[in-house]
Amino acid sequence: MRVVIGEDQALLRDGLARILTAYGETVVAAVESAPELAAAIDSCAPDVAIVDVRLPPSFTDDGLRVATQARARTPGFPILVLSQHVEVLYARELLAAGEGGLGYLLKDRVADVARFVEAVRIVAAGGTVLDPDVVADLLTRRGEGIARLTPREREVLRLMAEGRANAGIANRLGVTEKAVNKHINNIFGKLGLLPDQDDNRRVLAVLNYLEAP
Repeated sequence: MRVVIGEDQALLRDGLARILTAYGETVVAAVESAPELAAAIDSCAPDVAIVDVRLPPSFTDDGLRVATQARARTPGFPILVLSQHVEVLYARELLAAGEGGLGYLLKDRVADVARFVEAVRIVAAGGTVLDPDVVADLLTRRGEGIARLTPREREVLRLMAEGRANAGIANRLGVTEKAVNKHINNIFGKLGLLPDQDDNRRVLAVLNYLEAP
């Protein structure tokens, strides 16, 4: 897996590169600013980009803008965004940009090295990973569709939003994959996500958190 990293903190940038290299991945570029990140994505043909929301030159949302622009040029390009704090608006903007290949994690999660590498790989493979703290924040904002879900269905949706596959959800809850599939189909039905929709229904289910009033 070829990885580009955009992170302005030198120690964290170097740490991310070392972690991924130790796990057998190839870091093709590790840069500190938004312009450098945009150039690296264009020239290095990465399989995934790890992007800090706030990069030079403005330290506002420069990294996020590079990420959304990259996905506009190459739909589905995998992006894992890192943020210092829970910023639901940024998560909403990121996930609204398209299906699959998307992640939003707090920087503290890097301390759990194995889970961090797993998240990078999930995103690179086209999956969706949403930080548990962001999910918890969004649970307080759920709308009518989310409110119709049973407690078990909400727990399944929470684990989906964290990027877990059906097998991982089944293991976490101590149930069978068949039961998980049934819960997920119920979630899709209650949220009005039909089988013939072109978009990734798992991503759209997560978006229901983000779009709740």
